Amino acid sequence: MALFTILRAAFGYLFLVFLVRIVGRRPGRQLTPFEYVLVFYMGGLTLTGMVGMDASITNAFCQIFTIAFCHSSLSWLRHRSRRVALLLDGSPLILLKGGEWRVQTMCSARIKDDDVMDAAREQGIRDLTEIGTAVLETVGSITVTRRREPSQQQD
Repeated sequence: MALFTILRAAFGYLFLVFLVRIVGRRPGRQLTPFEYVLVFYMGGLTLTGMVGMDASITNAFCQIFTIAFCHSSLSWLRHRSRRVALLLDGSPLILLKGGEWRVQTMCSARIKDDDVMDAAREQGIRDLTEIGTAVLETVGSITVTRRREPSQQQD
């Protein structure tokens, strides 16, 4: 019974990590997708262990420790392997550069120009002509840099 509990917890966690990676990278700015999965899944497991059919504290602890182990293992793998990090986190995407929108990139990331302009306004940039580049970071935030004046550009 405990082995089934552990396997169920590990499968659920890894499935949710995979799902969050597929769904996209816009869950929020404070927490990474992995932290969202960890927080919500741990809460669900704790509740299931307390009110579910197998309402034992042992099953709840087995599930929680299994998820903590899976999360630590994925974090370790991401730290040790660039390929794993790229697979799990993705890479930053350029949304706007040199005044030109990267329409295909924006469509695939489900980002609208309004999202970029909102991020620009947060940094005090009011006009599209003031934006040098806009990048969708791996954690879901949009980084906007100001366009350099011609006298500031290097050759």
